[in-house]
Amino acid sequence: MPSVVSTPEDAPRAAHEAAVAELRQSYLYAEAARPPGETIRLAKPTSNLFRFGERHGVGLDVSAFTKVLNVDPAAGIADVQGMTTYETLVDATLAHGLMPTVVPQLKTITLGGAVTGLGIESTSLRNGLPHEAVQEMEILTGSGAVITANAKDHSDLFHGFPNSYGTLGYALRLQISLEEVKPYVRLRHHRFGSAEECATAISHYAEHPPDFIDGTLFSPNEMYLTVGDFVDKAGDIVSDYTGQNIYYKSIQERSLDFLTIRDYLWRWDTDWFWCSRAFGVQNPLVRTLWPNRLLRSDVYHRLVRLDRRWQLSHRLDKLRGRPEVEPVIQDVEIPIAKLPYFLAEFQREVGITPLWLCPVRAQQNWPLYPLKAGELYVNVGFWSAVPRKDDPDHHNLFVEELVADCGGHKSLYSTVHYGADEFWSRYHGDQYWPLKHRYDPDGVLPDLYSKCVAK
Repeated sequence: MPSVVSTPEDAPRAAHEAAVAELRQSYLYAEAARPPGETIRLAKPTSNLFRFGERHGVGLDVSAFTKVLNVDPAAGIADVQGMTTYETLVDATLAHGLMPTVVPQLKTITLGGAVTGLGIESTSLRNGLPHEAVQEMEILTGSGAVITANAKDHSDLFHGFPNSYGTLGYALRLQISLEEVKPYVRLRHHRFGSAEECATAISHYAEHPPDFIDGTLFSPNEMYLTVGDFVDKAGDIVSDYTGQNIYYKSIQERSLDFLTIRDYLWRWDTDWFWCSRAFGVQNPLVRTLWPNRLLRSDVYHRLVRLDRRWQLSHRLDKLRGRPEVEPVIQDVEIPIAKLPYFLAEFQREVGITPLWLCPVRAQQNWPLYPLKAGELYVNVGFWSAVPRKDDPDHHNLFVEELVADCGGHKSLYSTVHYGADEFWSRYHGDQYWPLKHRYDPDGVLPDLYSKCVAK
């Protein structure tokens, strides 16, 4: 009888299968033991969501699902556990001269989180969204079954999983496509004096997408598109924005720049785009004393969570006589033709700067986040706070109305104020609920509206 030859991926895969079996037993036990009306959720040490209410439901330990199981350079695919962070995933793929087709900006976003909750980055004009690189998923559904979903098997769940936010199940393993990289990225920062000029340039680049493209708006009269290209060799100086230097400030200071591919992928993480300034970290003296290893988005997010819990900044503002503020933290997709109108109205009413601009073109239609395949949108990201008006949700409600007026869509990782009828109309409840009834018939997991809107 011929001997069985083991392969390098056998051991990680066997460990994964054992972890799946154990998790399924834990899930079934939690389902049987949960109090009436209680749901089940993931017990994760980190989160990139901006919903800071108390966590309800029975926590499910998924700490065994944080590894890259295998990278196949010849096939250009990776087998990855669902709770693996992109930081871990990128380190594993770059070792083979490869990267995921879309790498969200923050290191501790997980692959499963980006797929079930959406993600975006500067390759999204070429490659769409992270879930569009997924070839198959192994999902623990709300019914307690573990199934493999792809374009042929359980295709309804495969296509309905993006933007479901863990309300249909949890991705335990994903097989994704990768693309080749070069050692460096050359950046060219192009300045524009109006949103109309910027939108025209985005449309032009959309005809022949560069390797990378995103934008930064500093004021209605000063905005930049940053076009990145893979190169084998860099210029005389390769910039480093992982310590004392701040990436977003360099956009205004130079027209040409070079970064290693790894530093390029994490260029925004060091300062959480520009949001680290809220902690004083951009003050040169504070930055000198702040360890580089703590210049990370997850550190800032934990500080925000603690602040929300203990209301420290609110109390300080009150003592100083400052007005109360309304956090306005959103990412929205706007059709390119409506971008100038959206930016003008947003600045008139909300006035937050800087803004992040990221062109995106979905490669196919996805039921729960209905961007029209092949059409050009621009993701506008804004993450700050403004003086509160009489209605404490005034500015966020204004944004939702403006997005609707532009025919756009908004992500669900932060505050959402839609009523139930409008919510299900916007996020295709007619397609969501058949999936919910099929894969979570007993409502063990919260539904999408309950999780993202209902307080």
